[in-house]
Amino acid sequence: MKIVGTDGPAVERALVAGELACPCGGRLRPWGHAQVRVVRRGGCEERRRPRRSRCAACALTHVLLAEDTLLRRRDVVEVIGAALAAKARGRGQRRSARALGVHVSTVRGWLRRFARAAEAVRAFFTAVAHQLDPLLAPLAPASSVAADAVEAIAVAARAASLRAGVRPPWHFASAATGGRLLTNTGCLYPGAA
Repeated sequence: MKIVGTDGPAVERALVAGELACPCGGRLRPWGHAQVRVVRRGGCEERRRPRRSRCAACALTHVLLAEDTLLRRRDVVEVIGAALAAKARGRGQRRSARALGVHVSTVRGWLRRFARAAEAVRAFFTAVAHQLDPLLAPLAPASSVAADAVEAIAVAARAASLRAGVRPPWHFASAATGGRLLTNTGCLYPGAA
């Protein structure tokens, strides 16, 4: 699995040109498509068929997912991020679910998973923020570990935007974690094992 930009034609051009890299350092080449995936954005469903790629060096295949999604999540990352940010500000899951047009059990699942991973998320994004901006002051603690994690994501996204151009914060979070921000299994982030 590899997280790529949201501009499909640009990703396809980069893939055909051999500009996308495999974790092994080899170049990815087109290799068909994955199964259709339904992505929900604001109550509307969008059918996507992610591109598959194969590394010319190691021969491993990768599914290319847009950075506006997370692994094994149907809703776009902005919707999930809005629920996480609302929780960090003290808003309840029912109110968030109503505001986002998502079932309350879905929001509850996101919040529970994020609460379990919040300390790892906070540590990861704090480290990323300080790598991107070595002069950054230490992050002040918030009201909870989950709120600290959301703040660390925001600070790291700001630092990345200053360095590499503006990018939506939750897209940055998806790309930085390889789509594993709310993963249920395995290692949270690429290279963190």
